Parts: sequence; C-alpha cells; structure tokens
Amino acid sequence: MGVGGKFWDLLKPYARQQGFHYLRDKRVAVDLSSWIVQHETAVKGFVLKPHLRLTFFRTINLFAKFGAYPVFVVDGTPSPLKSQARISRFFQSSGIDTSSLPAIKEGVSVERNKLFCEWVRECVELLELLGIPVVKAKGEAEALCAQLNSQGYVDACITPDSDAFLFGAKCVIKGIKPNSREPFECYHISDIEAGLGLKRKHLLAMSLLVGNDYDSGGVLGIGVDKALRIVRVFSEDEILESLHDIGKGMKPAFNDGIKSLNDGEESCSEMKRRFPHCSRCGHPGSKRTHFKSSCEHCSIDSGCIMKPLEFRCECSFCSKDRDLKEQKKTENWWIKVCDKITRGPEFPNRKIIELYLSDSFTEEGFSMSWGTPDTEMLVDFMVFKLHWDPSYVRKMLLPMLSTIYLRERAENNAGNPLLYEQYEFHSIKCINTRYGHQSFVVRWRKPISTSGFTQGEAEKSIVVWEDELVEDEESVDPLDGLNEPQVQDDNGDCFLLTDECIGLVQSAFPDETEHFLQEKKMRESKNKNVSKEASSSRTTTMGVQRSITDFYRSTKTAVDTGGTQIASISAEKKRQATSTSSSFSKIELETFCVTISSLT
Repeated sequence: MGVGGKFWDLLKPYARQQGFHYLRDKRVAVDLSSWIVQHETAVKGFVLKPHLRLTFFRTINLFAKFGAYPVFVVDGTPSPLKSQARISRFFQSSGIDTSSLPAIKEGVSVERNKLFCEWVRECVELLELLGIPVVKAKGEAEALCAQLNSQGYVDACITPDSDAFLFGAKCVIKGIKPNSREPFECYHISDIEAGLGLKRKHLLAMSLLVGNDYDSGGVLGIGVDKALRIVRVFSEDEILESLHDIGKGMKPAFNDGIKSLNDGEESCSEMKRRFPHCSRCGHPGSKRTHFKSSCEHCSIDSGCIMKPLEFRCECSFCSKDRDLKEQKKTENWWIKVCDKITRGPEFPNRKIIELYLSDSFTEEGFSMSWGTPDTEMLVDFMVFKLHWDPSYVRKMLLPMLSTIYLRERAENNAGNPLLYEQYEFHSIKCINTRYGHQSFVVRWRKPISTSGFTQGEAEKSIVVWEDELVEDEESVDPLDGLNEPQVQDDNGDCFLLTDECIGLVQSAFPDETEHFLQEKKMRESKNKNVSKEASSSRTTTMGVQRSITDFYRSTKTAVDTGGTQIASISAEKKRQATSTSSSFSKIELETFCVTISSLT
C-alpha cells in the first residue's frame, strides 16, 4: 500500500521513463512479497503455482534481458503497528466499528496467513537454487530495500509501496514489464525535491496526514492536495515539530503565499465607506461625480463606461480589500484544519515517525553475492513443483547461463571456454528486435551426436532467418515468459540460438563482433548497389515516355495509312466467325435429330 490517497498520482509527473538498458550492470533490491501478490492477482487459476512460475521467468528476464544484479528482500516479523492497521482495515472493510478494538501489545504481531508464507518459502528456495541472494528484513521488506539503496548497497528499489521514500530510498522503480515496448517508471527523490519542493520529512508528514501502512486512517477530512498545501508551508526541520504542536492544540503561524497585513489595517467595510466606487463603471468616485466631470480611468470626455460582467478594479483600495478577504479565508481554513488534526488521537504518532526514520532493518553481517545456478537441483525442483519436462527447464535456464558466461568472459578471457560445459561460441547470426529492444542472435555449437536432440527433432526445430533485422509482433504476456532458445541443425552440428545483449557480446568477443558488423555493412552496401542497378535497368527497358500529344498523333497517323488494311482484316475475321458459328449449328442439329430418332 504505502502512503494513502492518490500519492503515486502526485509523484507521477516527476517520473523518468526508462528502457531496458537502464538497469544493465546495476544492483537492484526487489520486494519479493509484492511480486507474489502481483502474480497471484494477475494469473491466479490459469497456471499451477503462478508465484513460482512468474518468479522464475521474471528473475531470469531481470538478470539476462535487463542485465541487472537482483537482490530479493523478504518480510520479517511485522511491527505491532502494522498488525493493528491490518486488523483495523479488515474490520473497516466489513463495516465494523474499530474504535472499541483493543490495542496490540508491544512485541506481539500478527503473521501473514500460512498459505502466503508457504509461497514465500517456495520462492526463496527457487531463488537460492538460481544463485540469487535473498535477504530477510527485521520488519517490512520495502524498508530494507530503501535502506540498502540509501546506504549504497544497491542502485535502485523495485517495489510498488510508495512509503519506500519515507524509509530513505533514493531511486524507486514501481514495476517492470519484460515483454512490453512500454518503458518503466523510475522515481528519483532528487526529481521530487526539485519538482514539488518536498524532502523526506515532508513526505513523512504527508503520510501522517493522509494515512500509511501503520495508520490506515490518517486525519479525517484531509487528502493529498490539502496535505501538500500544509507541509509546503514549513521547512523540513520544522514540519514534524509543527505537527506535534498542532496535535497539542496550538495553531502555528500559517503563511500560504498570502500577503500578510498589519493588525492595524482597516476592515473591508470601513475602506468601502471611505472610498466609494461608481456603480456604473466600478472605478473610484461616485456616479454623480463622473457625470459632472468625466472618469479619469474610463478615458472619455464626459461620463463613464458601463463596466463588464467580470470587472475587477485594480486600485490600491480594492487590492487591499481582496488581500484582507483572502487572508481571512486562509485563516478560517487553517483554524478548521488545526481543529481536525487536534481531534485525532495521539497525533502525530511518535512510534510511526521513529519507525520510518530508523536505519536498522536487517541483521548484522548480511552478504550479497551472486552465484551460478545449481542446474540439476533446479531441474528436480521445477519438475516436482510445476511438473515441467527436464529438457524444458534446462532450455529456459540457457539465457541466464549464457549471460553469466559472457560476463565472466568479458572480465577474464581465460575463463571457461564452454557454455554449460557443452556449447562453444560459434558466431553471431543476426540482429534481432523484440519489443523494440535490439540484441544479437548468437549461435552456440555442439556436435549433434552429443547434443541430446535426435536428428528429426533438430530438423523440425530449424529456424530460418531471412533478414538481418527480425521484428516480432507486439503481444501481451501476463506470465512474463522467456524467449525460448531455438535449436538448429547445420551439416551434422547442433546449434542453439539465444538472444544476447549487444554490448555484452562485444565485450566478451570483440573480434567476432567486429567481423560480424563489417560483414553486415558489406552486405548492406552490396544490396544497395544491386537495387540501384535493378532500378536503372528497368528505366532503360521502358525507354523514354512520350507525351500524350505525341502518342495520339502517332496513333492517328497509323489509322490513316492503314485503315483499308485494318478494315479488310476485320471483315475476314467476321466471315470466319460466322462460318464457324453456322457449321457448329448444323452439327448440333444433326446430333439432336439422331437422338430423337433413337428414342422413338
């Protein structure tokens, strides 16, 4: 949930639209619980164990396609405040009064339901088999994600909970869509500060007013817009103490950009009595005076001009009058807001403030290290949990294994020469484009006798690439599935075709990449020359096009010189057609007579 109200809508204008390459080589902290909730909501009932399936696919996409180094964070024991808010939210949705509910004692918490905890345990086991680090928080997962981000352990957080900013996050990614052309939204606290003028404590104060994960109600009658107007008045150092004073019944001075006037200023009615205005034109002076001597503001020789419907006098007296009215309106609004805040019990809650400003959300000595997937154990796990075929699991793991191989190769050229201990880098086949994202199609070679595929299976799996650039149709994949590696048989050798990051392949195999790019450039130049030659030959064959006048003149001449011959030819053709028609009619008549005689 995070901050209540339409808090994300307030921040959305300051989001950066980022693409695939933004997360490459970046470490990101992922709130695992939010992924599980999204998975269950999106595809529940369509597939077996959607939390495992989507965690598997999305993790490999995040690691291989996006090129990120993910760290998953799981929830620990929730705070008693969170447990109280959950219970209150449940009773409110059921229409039950929550005012008489007993408060949860210190040290007592309400755990999530057993089924959800089982889903989390299965996902953690899957991630550990993939070699992805998993860290357990003391309390909320988004709190630890924010702490890792603020302390420099990770570059960004992936969580839909907006209160990550309250915990100190600097960069929050609301969500990613691996199989989509749409960029994802990336929120930086620096952009929010520059756009809205709000810092961390300002956002915390807004959450106290509109509600948050630990106080779902907030202050009754105060929404996001009103809370924004309140917190903008105070500096970051003053805002929390000012709310505390208001909670005690005090009313701090409020200046919302309205020009303040001295206490000795005259009232609106006194100003109007002393400085009358014309009822006809609205300018200072009386109507009788303007008819005797012209109005200096209307700029006419005599009398004055009738004022328009939305006339606004700009004289000093009217300006002061408007300022006094606006100040009085603001003062009345501020008094009502302070009264609403004062009526709230124990506002602001000091425990909530301390919880958000704390920086100890994990155990001491945690480590983040990325390993290699335990392939055989992972195959057994997925076969047992999802009933997948072992060969399918191994094939779906190839994008992750190839990414690890290319990274090691780029860092150390003397690394393992074979991918998955079986396949060697052969060549770059072409450039492929999926969902607007370009990648190299890499051929990994293995002799067909040891590939595990039969000759028939390999032949059936051959993929023909006609162009250097392949564009896939846009499709919506709710399961965030992977691009399945293809199998190709070529003269007795088995090749696997995988999509790889262009920059990563270039770092791992610079010579092969340069050779491919040069060949591609030569082919494009050759095709361009061929197309030019074909175009010129077509032009030569067609010759020069004559004008319409020359065409009709030549046609008319041909008719004049050969009219007699053409007429004789037409007459001969007509006679032939008549004779054929008449002969055909005689044959038909004879056939008909023979048929009749046989019947009689």
